[in-house]
Amino acid sequence: MSTSAETCPFDDPLADTSGQVGRALGVMDQEQAGTPVLAAFTEAQRQQAMARFAVLRSHLNEGIPVSEVARTAGVPLRSVQRWLARYRAAGLVGLARAQRSDTGQRKLPGELVQVIEGMALRKPRPSIAAIHRRMTALATQHHWTPPSYGSVYGIVRQLSPAMVTLAQDGPAAFRDRYELIYRHRAEGPNALWQADHTWLDVLVLDANGEAVRPWLTIIMDDYSRAVAGYTLFLEAPTTLQTALALRQAMWRKQQAAWPVCGIPDVLYVDHGSDFTSIHLEQVAVDLHFQLVFSTVGRPQGRGKVERLFGTLNTECLAALPGSLRQGHPTTPPRLSLSELDTIIGDYFLGIYNHRPHHETGLAPIKAWLGQGWLPRMPNSLEELDLLLVMVATSRMVRRDGVHFQGLRYMDSTLAAYVGESVTIRYDPRDLAEIRVFHHHRFLCRAINAEHAGRTMTLKDIQTARVRHRRALRTAINERIARVADFLPEQAQSHPPKTAAATHRRSAPKLYTYFEDKP
Repeated sequence: MSTSAETCPFDDPLADTSGQVGRALGVMDQEQAGTPVLAAFTEAQRQQAMARFAVLRSHLNEGIPVSEVARTAGVPLRSVQRWLARYRAAGLVGLARAQRSDTGQRKLPGELVQVIEGMALRKPRPSIAAIHRRMTALATQHHWTPPSYGSVYGIVRQLSPAMVTLAQDGPAAFRDRYELIYRHRAEGPNALWQADHTWLDVLVLDANGEAVRPWLTIIMDDYSRAVAGYTLFLEAPTTLQTALALRQAMWRKQQAAWPVCGIPDVLYVDHGSDFTSIHLEQVAVDLHFQLVFSTVGRPQGRGKVERLFGTLNTECLAALPGSLRQGHPTTPPRLSLSELDTIIGDYFLGIYNHRPHHETGLAPIKAWLGQGWLPRMPNSLEELDLLLVMVATSRMVRRDGVHFQGLRYMDSTLAAYVGESVTIRYDPRDLAEIRVFHHHRFLCRAINAEHAGRTMTLKDIQTARVRHRRALRTAINERIARVADFLPEQAQSHPPKTAAATHRRSAPKLYTYFEDKP
C-alpha cells in the first residue's frame, strides 16, 4: 500500500491493493442491500459497532495512518481496512456483525420438523432422547437426512412456551402464566369496594393464654385504596365478621382522620360461604348496592386487597412479638387480640391511609376525599345494625334489666317492658352495650354500668385472550396430526376405552369459563 494511501484519511486505504477494495465493497453492497437501521440490531451488536468505530476514530478525525491505528489498537491491519471500507459504505451500521441470511433456518425437511414439534407437544411429553430415536428411524424410512440430537433439542427448545404450557399443563396453567390481565380501577370513591379475609402472619395469646393465629377482614375502596373498615378475630371467617367490617366501613367513624364511610355502589368479594350467604345478599338488596363475586380460582381479580395484606404483614407485623416466618414464630407471642387490634388500627390510620400510594400517586384519604362530595349513607346506625349485626338472641326483661353473658344491662326505656321477651343484638368486640329490639322495632341501647365509658376495555382483553388461545390450540392440533401421518402406531398407542368408561363420560363436560371450550 502506498504512503499516500495511509496519510490521506479520506482516500481509500486499499486503493493500491490490486482491486481488494472493489471486491470488499462489492460484498458490502450485497450484504447491506437491505440493511436495517442500527436500532434494529441487538445491544451486543451495537456495542461491537461502537468499539470498532472507536478504533477508526483517530484515523477518520485526525488522519493517523491506518497501519498505526491498527498497531496501536492491537488489531490486524486487514481487519481495520475492512472496517474502514464498511464504515464508508454503510456508516455505523456497517461495523455491526451482520447475521447470516440463513440464520434460524433448518436444513431438515419441514415435515420432519413438524413431527418433532408434534411429538414434543404430546402428553405425557417424551424425552428428547426418545424423540431423537424415533425421528432417526423415521428419517431413514423416508430417505431423509437423520437429525442430530442437537437439532432435535433445538427444535423442541424453540417451541413457544405458551403453546407448550397449554398443551402440557392445560388451560388453567396457561391462563395464569400467559393471558393478558385487565387492570381495573373504579371511576370514583365508593364506586367499588373490595372485601377479603386473610390469616395474619403473627401469633397472639387468647383468653386461655394459648398462642393462636388471628384472622383479618378488610374492606378497601378500590379507587382510592383507602381502608374503609376492618375486623380482627380468632375464629374462622363467618358472616358475622363480614357484617362487622361492613358496619364499621359504612358508618361514620369517631376518628376525624378516618372520614371514609358510606354505601358502595358495588361490593366485590370472593366465593367464601360468608360472602355467598343469603343474609349478605339481603343486605345488598336493602341498601341498594350490587354484590359481585370474583372468578373462582382467579386471585388476580382481588390483587389490590391481596397486596394490602402483604404490605401489612411485612411493614406492620414483621417486627411484632410472635411474628411468623415460613410458618414458624421468630419470637414468643406476647400480644393479646385487643393489643394487636390497636396496633393494626394505628397502622391503617396513621401510616397507610395517609401515605402516597405508589400507583395512584395520592394518599388514600386524599384520593377518597377528592374535591369534596357527599357519600350515600344508611338512614341510621340502628337500621344498619338491624341489617348487619347477626348475633341475636332472645332475653327476658327483668326488674333489674337484661342479663347477658354474666353482665347486666339497663336503660330507662326497659321499664315499660319488664316481663316481656326482647331480642338483643351486640357487637362481639364491645360488650359495654347491647341493642334491644321488640317485635323487630329498635327500643334502646342498654348499657352495662361496670364497663361504661370504655382503559382498553375488559371486552377487548377477553377477545384477545380467546383468539390467542384458539390460535395456539389450532397449531397444537396441526402438529400432533403430523405425528399420526408419519407414525400411525403412535396415534393408536392408547388402549381403547371400555364400554363402561365410555358410558360414564358420555355426559357433556362442564367448563368454568366460556373461553375454556376447545
